[in-house]
Amino acid sequence: MAECNHDCGHCSQSACEQRDLREKPNPKSNIKKVIGIVSGKGGVGKSSVTSLLAVQLHRKGYRVGILDADITGPSIPKMFNLHTIVGGTQDGVIPAETETGIHVISANLLTDDEKTPVIWRGPLIAGMVKQFWTEVIWDNIDFLLIDMPPGTGDVPLTVFQSMAVDGIIMVTSPQDLVSLIVSKAVNMAGMMNIPVLGLVENYSYVKCPHCNEKINVFGTSHAEEVAKEFNLKLLAQMPIDSNLAQLADKGEIEKAEVDYLDNVVDMLESMEA
Repeated sequence: MAECNHDCGHCSQSACEQRDLREKPNPKSNIKKVIGIVSGKGGVGKSSVTSLLAVQLHRKGYRVGILDADITGPSIPKMFNLHTIVGGTQDGVIPAETETGIHVISANLLTDDEKTPVIWRGPLIAGMVKQFWTEVIWDNIDFLLIDMPPGTGDVPLTVFQSMAVDGIIMVTSPQDLVSLIVSKAVNMAGMMNIPVLGLVENYSYVKCPHCNEKINVFGTSHAEEVAKEFNLKLLAQMPIDSNLAQLADKGEIEKAEVDYLDNVVDMLESMEA
């Protein structure tokens, strides 16, 4: 292939590594930082981490949005007790607002019955995620958190290619295969030139209610080893917290008073500065 002159408008090549495939957000949107919350496998509490980060950032005075990119398994609306259908204007879709003012868009906020499954193939799902970026009005948002489905499929690829992602946070759990699982997601981010900001391990331990001893329910954590292997920062190790689970089930995640993700918030604030 001839040397690239970076003039994509007059390029005869059908595929070029230099071509910027990113979509522009809604013209009425104003987003400062876009952070993806990702995992290599399901069931690691990625949506809980996303929700808690949104709550803690909002408490510190930031305007926060959550783009729920898990189209077939959305859980963000339930955690925030959101059940209304979003509306819009001729300028675009207006995201729902939680009780404290966090902006949210999700597939569950587009249907009359939130129990109706989304039975779509990959291209349609990826298209909806892209619309959440291009058609939703994200008004003066300091941090837009994207809660992505697990794995390295259509949606993560769409997000990485289509949106101006400033970095991703990996969420994992203490399991023997965690290194292999993390490696796939980290390598995908590297191939897409997306910075990996660090690692959050969920379900790391449970505290005995009587003596406060930490019990490793899922065995010895390998988070530090994995973080070192991939040259990542280990940002947090979150315990199994039944109170937190109850708040999420009740749609009262905004009442959570925990400090598990303080280091993550500090790191994001340093990006904002």
